[in-house]
Amino acid sequence: MERSLRPAAAAMILGAGCATFVNVAPSLGGSMALKRPGLSSSPASVQEGKSAPRSLAAGLVGLFSISCFKARSKSTVKARDARIPEGTPAPHPMSIRKRPRRNRRSPAARDMFSETTLKASNFILPLFVHEGTDDIPISSMPGVSRLGVDTGLLQTVGEAVKLGVMSVVVFPKTPDELKTQTAEECFNPDGLAQRAISNIKKAFPDVVVYTDVALDPYNSLGHDGIVRSDGVILNDETIAYLCKQAVSQAEAGADYVSPSDMMDGRVGALRDALDAAGFTDVGIMSYSAKYASAFYGPFREALDSNPAVAEGWKVPDGKETYQQDPANYKEALLEAALDEEEGADILMVKPAMPYLDVIKGLHEQSNLPIAAYHVSGEYAMLKAAAQNGWLDEKRAVMEALMSIRRAGATVILTYYALQAARWLQEDKAK
Repeated sequence: MERSLRPAAAAMILGAGCATFVNVAPSLGGSMALKRPGLSSSPASVQEGKSAPRSLAAGLVGLFSISCFKARSKSTVKARDARIPEGTPAPHPMSIRKRPRRNRRSPAARDMFSETTLKASNFILPLFVHEGTDDIPISSMPGVSRLGVDTGLLQTVGEAVKLGVMSVVVFPKTPDELKTQTAEECFNPDGLAQRAISNIKKAFPDVVVYTDVALDPYNSLGHDGIVRSDGVILNDETIAYLCKQAVSQAEAGADYVSPSDMMDGRVGALRDALDAAGFTDVGIMSYSAKYASAFYGPFREALDSNPAVAEGWKVPDGKETYQQDPANYKEALLEAALDEEEGADILMVKPAMPYLDVIKGLHEQSNLPIAAYHVSGEYAMLKAAAQNGWLDEKRAVMEALMSIRRAGATVILTYYALQAARWLQEDKAK
């Protein structure tokens, strides 16, 4: 009686790697006995069939054995041809069963097992706008400019769209003559920020526009809130104007308002104000963990929003009474939990790289998307190092952005958004 190789046995042949195949045993009626290190060769391992002759099975075994021999031979030749430096010691006589490097041997394997991806759609591009038509370079941020609200702004957004960056955030450089101690310009329906939002949405309706909700760009004293004469930053009074600011931005077409002021309770107040005005679909990206950081210097130059001196007025030279202490981690978790409870749609950490632990903490605590702001000082450091030849700019930037993603951020605000998107496109085209 002729016997054939059932599918189960065929699978064993294909999956056995370079096992040693021996003895098509006549005593088993032509079924195959397999021998492989660590496996028994019981007749149950191979089942009988009803078709092809045993000579076919034997031929398959022989062919596969030859293929395995050739593969081993090529590998052996390759290893034999490689040279090692003189003085290299003999391998240490230890048994290493688990070798993670096996999964890093080839580009294909590394690509398959990659745990984190970075896409242009992860980026929000910060945009500085000003009155006028010419773009004005920012000296401390090479490659970044204040953009004309009716000219350079739209050109830059158009470039972003082509690169797949479909989200932007607007920061206005308010003319000094419009700044006051109570910052009423922030809710002017014809203000610079409102016109910038409207211009973007008219030209690129599919672009998601985020805004900045805070008083510092409009405050003649440079703080995110209204400053009392004794130096106290007023919380509840400031929120009243933040609500008016957010509603005016929503009226201009904003998709998300982004309170960066760090006043207590402002997220809930903004949510109520937006809903009452009919903007239930406008989201809130809250600066939940915004630290009193030294990395904001170039940004404040871009907007000319540093705390100022006023005669007869005590103006704090820092923002420590409302922004977070860089030493604190649990405080960030508390702030984020409160913002989520009050109705935030996205929680942000600012800055990004010095606070990767905070990004991870918020990611693990909340089911909301986590944003991280790769701030102006982080950008400036990378630019300066690259321009001096101290770092490979592309590799360093992409590593930095990937680390932010790996920590748990879905959204990254970065001045490198366009360049990073371009690099991603180039890599994909290779």
